[in-house]
Amino acid sequence: MSNDEDLFRELRARLAASPFHTWAGMEVVSAARGAVTVAIELEERHANLQGFVHGGMLAILADTACGLSIRSAMEPGRLHVTADLDIHFLAPAKPGRVLGRGIAVKVGRSLAFAEASIEDDGGTLLAKAQTRFSVRGTES
Repeated sequence: MSNDEDLFRELRARLAASPFHTWAGMEVVSAARGAVTVAIELEERHANLQGFVHGGMLAILADTACGLSIRSAMEPGRLHVTADLDIHFLAPAKPGRVLGRGIAVKVGRSLAFAEASIEDDGGTLLAKAQTRFSVRGTES
């Protein structure tokens, strides 16, 4: 990538081309090498039986933010898939805009590690996550 603006455009287009991420309503709101923020507008339909946002929606956001932070730090053409996701829910989430801030911690030849913070629009920390990714050579 030549600069952060190119990276931002590439990641936004990548998410927009994904039927899953389009269905979920996710969008990239900022991107720099190794750091990506993704937003989602959570609605009443995303709530659990207690009226709070289902933790699975926050896990999807964390996984996406971490995955894109790894993608932004890797050489073009390499592949990565989530090997595990460890998430800790810290506060109940209510419907509204939620941000996932992913940071690439380390990208190696076969493994990569990232962390994410999930916050509501008011800055309340809702969850923290750590991910490990399996990395391989090139797309084929």
